[in-house]
Amino acid sequence: MLAHRPAEFRAFFAYHDALMERESDSLSKAEKEMIVVATSARNHCLYCVVAHGALVRIYSKNPLLADQVAVNHHVAPISERHRVMLDFAIHCAIDVGEMTNEWFSRLLEVGFSQEDCWDIGAIAAFFSLSNRLVTLAGTPPNEEFYLMGRVPR
Repeated sequence: MLAHRPAEFRAFFAYHDALMERESDSLSKAEKEMIVVATSARNHCLYCVVAHGALVRIYSKNPLLADQVAVNHHVAPISERHRVMLDFAIHCAIDVGEMTNEWFSRLLEVGFSQEDCWDIGAIAAFFSLSNRLVTLAGTPPNEEFYLMGRVPR
């Protein structure tokens, strides 16, 4: 996608790794990937929904979760913690994204720390950028991503 612009490629993946590979106060890898899937679905990014959906299925060990989150997390069989997390992620990715006292209280009530709140917003914002770049480049999902985490290896 950005291989023809090496400096941008390195910066993009350095920030990706800083967000997604950082040890979090309480966000699991599956939760981080759920944020990516929900954000990417709202941004109509097929590549990211498929690729990160595979990671949701693998990390959560739930072959249905990624599709449920992508289509409508409000009716998905997820915890209130996850519902609030994804509501805030969408707020950051699609809406203004301001961290109001109301949002902060809602996130704290379901067990997130102040650092987690930043991580949720930063992941949603970063993947909104990623969604747009992937769409700009016309990058299709790798075919193998579609079945990852759905069928036994």
